Amino acid sequence: MNKNNIAALILVVGVLAAGIWYVKFGPKRQTDIGLEGAKTKVTEFVEKNLVQPGTKVDVTDTSLENGLYKVSFKVGGQSVDTYITKDGSKFFPQAMDMSEVEKQAAESGKKEEAKNAAVPKTDVPEVNLFVMSYCPYGTQAEKGILPVLETLGNKIKFTLKFVDYAMHDKKELDENLRQYCIQKNQPAKLASYLTCFLKKGQGTENDCMTSAGVNAAQVVSCISATDTQLKITESYNDKSKWSNGTYPPFDVDKTDVQKYGVQGSPTLVVNGQAASAGRDSASILKTICGAFNNPPVECGKELSSASPSPGFGEGTVAGSNSDASCGN
Repeated sequence: MNKNNIAALILVVGVLAAGIWYVKFGPKRQTDIGLEGAKTKVTEFVEKNLVQPGTKVDVTDTSLENGLYKVSFKVGGQSVDTYITKDGSKFFPQAMDMSEVEKQAAESGKKEEAKNAAVPKTDVPEVNLFVMSYCPYGTQAEKGILPVLETLGNKIKFTLKFVDYAMHDKKELDENLRQYCIQKNQPAKLASYLTCFLKKGQGTENDCMTSAGVNAAQVVSCISATDTQLKITESYNDKSKWSNGTYPPFDVDKTDVQKYGVQGSPTLVVNGQAASAGRDSASILKTICGAFNNPPVECGKELSSASPSPGFGEGTVAGSNSDASCGN
C-alpha cells in the first residue's frame, strides 16, 4: 500500500472514530430526528452536495447501529452505506472492514506492479492519456501529468486522446473538440491552455486560449471541419446513435480506443500497453520512466506525490483515486 492510500485509510478511519467519539462523549442533545428523519436528511444532503444536480438517491434501508443511524442508499447503480448522528448534525462515510481493505490494497498493488512490468521499453516512450474533458477524474489525471510533460519534454511522445463517448453532455463534446484541435494544429500551446482551463473550467475557454497564445480562428475552423467530418453534433442530436442509448459518441480517437481497449476516463497507455499509475505527478513520472530503455536524468526529478483534487480547481486530496473513473 503506498503512502497516499495509507493517508486515505487513516483519514476515513479517523472520521469514523470521530463519529463514535461524538456519540459517546459529544454534546448531549435532546433532538432525535428518528429513522424517517435520518432518511430525509441524508437524501437531501447527498443530492444537494455530493452528486451531480438531478441525480436521484434511492434509500433502501435505515437502522440504528452503534448509536448512529445507518442509511443505505443506491445512486448511479451503486449501493452505499452512510451514517448520521441521531440529531442529524453530523454525517459520516461508510464503515470500512480494515482487514478487507488491507487485503484488497495488497492485491491491487501486486496487479499494478505486474501490469506496469508488462509495459514494453523503448528509447522514446509513446504516452497516450485518454480522457473526457469534463470527467473529474480525467481532469485530475491531466493536472497530475502536466508537470511530468514539462519535466520530460521531448524525451517522450505524448498525445492527449479522448474516450469515444461523452458522459457530460454537449459541453464535453465541444471541449473535447477544442482540445483536440489545439493539439492538432498548435501542439506546443496545449499544456499552457490546459493549465489555465483546469483551474476554473467552463466559461474560461476564450481567456485561456488567449493567455496560451492559441490562434482561436484556426481552432474554430478545425472544430467545424472535424464536427462535419465525424458528424459529432449530428450524432448528439440523434439519440439513436448514442452509446447504449445513454451517451453521445465522440469518434475522434475511436480507432485507438478500440485498439487499446479503453473504456473510461482516465486511461493511461504507455508504449501501447494500458498502465497503472496514481494521479499524482511523482507516480505518473515513475510509471512513464519505467518504459525507457535508458531513463534520462529527468526521471530522477522529485515531483509532487500529492494527488490533485478531482474536477476543476487547485488543491490536493488524500489518496490517489487511481481506481476512480468515468465510464461504462
